[in-house]
Amino acid sequence: MAIPIYQIDAFAERVFMGNPAAICPLESWLPDARMQAIAAENNLAETAFFVPEGDGYALRWFTPTVEVDLCGHATLAAAWLIFDRLRTDLETVRFSTRSGILEVTRDVELLSMDFPSRPATACATPEQISRGLGCAPEETLKAVNYMAVLKDEAAVRTLEPDMAAIADLFPSDLIVTAPGDEVDFVSRYFAPGHGIPEDPVTGSAHCTLIPYWSARLGRESLQARQISPRGGALSCTDNGARVAIAGRAALFLEGTIVE
Repeated sequence: MAIPIYQIDAFAERVFMGNPAAICPLESWLPDARMQAIAAENNLAETAFFVPEGDGYALRWFTPTVEVDLCGHATLAAAWLIFDRLRTDLETVRFSTRSGILEVTRDVELLSMDFPSRPATACATPEQISRGLGCAPEETLKAVNYMAVLKDEAAVRTLEPDMAAIADLFPSDLIVTAPGDEVDFVSRYFAPGHGIPEDPVTGSAHCTLIPYWSARLGRESLQARQISPRGGALSCTDNGARVAIAGRAALFLEGTIVE
């Protein structure tokens, strides 16, 4: 069976930036083991699969090793594919996922995702974080994942983390953030326990970053940048129980998986 596949750079103004995701549009679900094997073969942070469902689509995300509950960049990439190739008439696409209904709306070149807010609460700093970062954060918080707040962008940018120590946080991953020099805040995201040492741009992490920085800076609209080696820009809005995460995407390749 031939399966279409697209590789799309999300939160990117052009290819070779942002976070690459593999997207496979399907007519019906493949066996879970087959989808996991495809994700492992792609060896990208995420491979997303979607099938038509009602007036929208059902969407699932796989890292090279596990299925996950929420992924931002692969959702953005899937929406880009639908808007650009499959349903050019749509202005909003609706996805049914393990994290509920997610909508993506296009506004010229920006795609804006409506995601659940995941505010974090302050907690003691696990020794794995101090060991993994080689320093004590100014503040540590926890939602689905841990978030370590550092003093400035340079501290985040120059981190050389101990991945083995951070992997010991599993099933949680680690967000590291600080005020930005040219944007409101910057971040990096480490998920070695899920087979992703450093994720280039992580939409789902901003479900936690946005409410934190919105409260700290006292405004709802924020500009963010994830400062991984590839890097990516995100426009963010705190809408209370929901957050809006917007960015661009660029198609890198398209082809066919032949089984």
